[in-house]
Amino acid sequence: MTTRHHFRIYTAFLFSLLTVAPNAHTQSIAPAPGTLATNAEVLAAERLFSAWMEGQLAFRGIPGVAVGVVYDQQLVWSQGFGFADVKNRVPMTPQVKFRIASHSKMFAAIAIMQLREEGKIRLDDPVEKYLPWFKAKPAGDDDGVITIEQLLSHTSGLQREAGDHWTTFNFPTEEELKRLYSDRQAAFAPNVRWKYSNLAFAVAGLVVEQITGQKWAAYVQQQMLTPLGMSATSVDQNVLGLTVPYMRRLPDGSRDVLPFVDARGMAAATGMSSNVDDLAKFVSAQFRRGTRAGAQILSTGSWREMHRVRAVDETWQSGSGLGFDFIRVDNRTWVGHGGGYPGNTTHTLFQLNDKVGVIVLTNTNDSDPRQIAEQLIATVGAAVAKAAPARAQTVAWDPSWARFAGWYRSAMGDSRVVLLNDKLAMISPTSTTIGTPSSLEPLGGGRFRLMAPGGGSAIGEVVRFVEENGAVTRMYVGDGYQTRLR
Repeated sequence: MTTRHHFRIYTAFLFSLLTVAPNAHTQSIAPAPGTLATNAEVLAAERLFSAWMEGQLAFRGIPGVAVGVVYDQQLVWSQGFGFADVKNRVPMTPQVKFRIASHSKMFAAIAIMQLREEGKIRLDDPVEKYLPWFKAKPAGDDDGVITIEQLLSHTSGLQREAGDHWTTFNFPTEEELKRLYSDRQAAFAPNVRWKYSNLAFAVAGLVVEQITGQKWAAYVQQQMLTPLGMSATSVDQNVLGLTVPYMRRLPDGSRDVLPFVDARGMAAATGMSSNVDDLAKFVSAQFRRGTRAGAQILSTGSWREMHRVRAVDETWQSGSGLGFDFIRVDNRTWVGHGGGYPGNTTHTLFQLNDKVGVIVLTNTNDSDPRQIAEQLIATVGAAVAKAAPARAQTVAWDPSWARFAGWYRSAMGDSRVVLLNDKLAMISPTSTTIGTPSSLEPLGGGRFRLMAPGGGSAIGEVVRFVEENGAVTRMYVGDGYQTRLR
């Protein structure tokens, strides 16, 4: 095909985006009455994001994007922009399927944690315990063994890949992966630094197969996809409904269509396909609590372990838990994962405290889905978090608690308890800045819990006040106490 012909196709595509009626290239799910989806600020944020997104498609030539915003157990908003198939003008919708690539790593880590809950594996087990052939050439002479936890937290030091599959699109089978591994040498000793590795998660998938006796795809289907109702999600299947995968845009404005690529032995690292609707169910699972049963595919304790930061990069702005990655957006921590595959790039992020998640799926390799996700967070995500029902206060504010406000002292320092708007806060009167006050969250019976962003002092412990003859005389914070001055 000539360059001029490519240019004509691209120009026609761009013109179609700029001139077609909005409903012809954006598909959304209508909001249910009386939900967050009908909130005026949320709707306004959707219009703002949509206007920006349509501009990105028009001027950057992105073929298609599907997005979703989740609050707790509901998909608040989802929409498709552009086309799943440009040539045949098939509109993008939230039901279109994408190769979600490294999202697969979250499922690999969940599988390990499920087996851990069953007592079949420990995080500190050497990988060799389950895969005797796993004998990496160490980076040094005294590196020690690589553990399961190090595989899942990108701290194994292993090479990123197991061959040239990102160039040839010929991914190794499991048997080929085992043979290739004998030629691998770790780039770093374990626990030296955060180092992303697809190879590590491919190995984690093989550990799951070894323990369960099941193929990776079968285990994921049985233990995760079916319980979560993720009927549109699959592992390395060229299923009906997949978006057309487009290569990055070349200087002449053209984009080649890429083939379906089977991840084979690397499936646990990068082989899955899904859509916005199914990933919304996966995001909602992160916010549930309880013991493992049915759609509760992991216990609360396991989720907490996976969501805890285990390793950070040199900038401390991103890193990994167990299978989940972390980034800092406006000084807040968002959990999730991105994915890049031939013709598809994707990103899913959620904020655990707000119970808000965003999903961005694109059908090309130069769309920068993380950037899109951050814009979605700043608009619709922020509006949803603000409009979400306030968390019920277990103990109602008692105006008489104002008597606890005052100045307290011990040999080790002073504290000021300050009455704010129906709440008490604590600061250090000797500090050169006000900083972020600690809060006293009411527990009832004149008792409070000390809470603050940092983990120093007696954070999370009980604060109680001693009264004598109708006057507050002492404040206990955890085990220590201070005497009231005034």
